[in-house]
Amino acid sequence: MSMEMEFIRVLPSPQSLMEDYPISLKSKKIKLERDKIIKNIFSGKDDRLVLVIGPCSSDNEDAVLDYVTRLAKVQEKIKDKIFVVPRLYTNKPRTIGVGYKGMLHQPSPEGKEDMLEGIIAIRKLNVRVIEETGLTGAEEILYPEVFRYLSDLLCYAAVGARSSEDQLHRMIASGVGIPVGLKNPTSGDLSVMLNSVAAAQHSQEFLFRGWEVRTKGNSFAHSILRGYVDASGKSLPNYHYETITQVMKMYEERQLENPAIIIDTNHANSGKHYLEQIRIAKDIMHSRKINPDIKNIVKGLMIESYIEDGNQKVDGGVYGKSITDPCLGWEKTEELLLDLADML
Repeated sequence: MSMEMEFIRVLPSPQSLMEDYPISLKSKKIKLERDKIIKNIFSGKDDRLVLVIGPCSSDNEDAVLDYVTRLAKVQEKIKDKIFVVPRLYTNKPRTIGVGYKGMLHQPSPEGKEDMLEGIIAIRKLNVRVIEETGLTGAEEILYPEVFRYLSDLLCYAAVGARSSEDQLHRMIASGVGIPVGLKNPTSGDLSVMLNSVAAAQHSQEFLFRGWEVRTKGNSFAHSILRGYVDASGKSLPNYHYETITQVMKMYEERQLENPAIIIDTNHANSGKHYLEQIRIAKDIMHSRKINPDIKNIVKGLMIESYIEDGNQKVDGGVYGKSITDPCLGWEKTEELLLDLADML
């Protein structure tokens, strides 16, 4: 019985793409150094704040490079307090699977889907980021198979709210070798989120890219609070002091390694009102300030930001303005980063 699926073409292996679009020895050293720093932050040896920040979706290579270049300059000013990780999300999960799905699917936002061109485009983008700015980025593990094409370039990965209950995503998170944040599901169930973290911290065996594989478990797997949606579809936040203390207790009960929380200031936490991210970020800084246990467990923030405020339609034509969720513009972003550094 044949599958009702058209097999379009075999894609190149991650190894061959890495050879075609390599990084320099200098960049390899930068990657190792940044991996070490971020792991030290998650294990509590380094008390800097992690800031995963950037566009909702990386839709244009030049605009993203421009944005990350600006970010690298601010990182230089605040490096003693904040460790900046550019958000280089190149695939955009769609609630009903329709519409612009990100650079991986459509290297040109208005063009047709082309996964071969897409994996080349996302590899090139990440190579340019590390080579030109000295920063290594974060990506969402939307499709577990795609991660291997970027595994020598990223220092952080996240598993989205709709994927964190999925067994394969949990198992991939256990073997990626960098800190991975698992978001609370859209329902807001915190025990499901902690189950995801526990699964990712354990050794796993599974099928991957035609192989039977075994992982050691990822002791840097942690939770991301991103707000949730109630039964009637209303967005509700979960970044408050009370939720953080609740998650702390849940970590203690499960006795997981390196208990850590990253808080996503957008999505359901802001009700997608992107300007609220400024207030929310500062609110979290306040919670950290008044309780040393919260300071120890809240390792960082996730912020959606780009060159221009807000968002536009796919064919809007405004350079550096999101074509997916609305983002903070550059001026507000820079001011926020400097303010956050002052608050630490």
